[in-house]
Amino acid sequence: MGVSKDYLSIGETAKRAGVATSALRFYETKGLIQSTRGIGNQRAYHRSVLRRVSLIKVAQTLGLSLREIQSALAALPAQRTPTARDWQKLSKQWRGDLDRRITELQALRDQLTSCIGCGCLSLKKCALYNPQDKAASLGAGPRFLMGDGDDD
Repeated sequence: MGVSKDYLSIGETAKRAGVATSALRFYETKGLIQSTRGIGNQRAYHRSVLRRVSLIKVAQTLGLSLREIQSALAALPAQRTPTARDWQKLSKQWRGDLDRRITELQALRDQLTSCIGCGCLSLKKCALYNPQDKAASLGAGPRFLMGDGDDD
């Protein structure tokens, strides 16, 4: 049974949000959601937390870090259900980053069969794209996939 009309127990909140109770406790320790303490010092969540948890789940699906999610949620009032306008603002913020990630993933997909992008000479074909391991001078990691060109 619920804590009150406006508040839900941790179990009810988890069930309604589709997450484990441990996820709620984790989100709370990270400052993403808040609870109050009820009878027996048990957590109780305002119903607005359901929408916040939904936003967190969507943001995680999009590949956003907890720091990015924290920053976005910090702009929202704590005891109010996020609105469609809030979501529009957040999604506009994230759009540029998502477009960049999509472009990077498409480049990776398109180059996947021809080059592993690491700048090493492990593939015979790399001798054509990366003679004398010139990518090593650009730094560690998949230099060509990270945007460094093989201009020479």
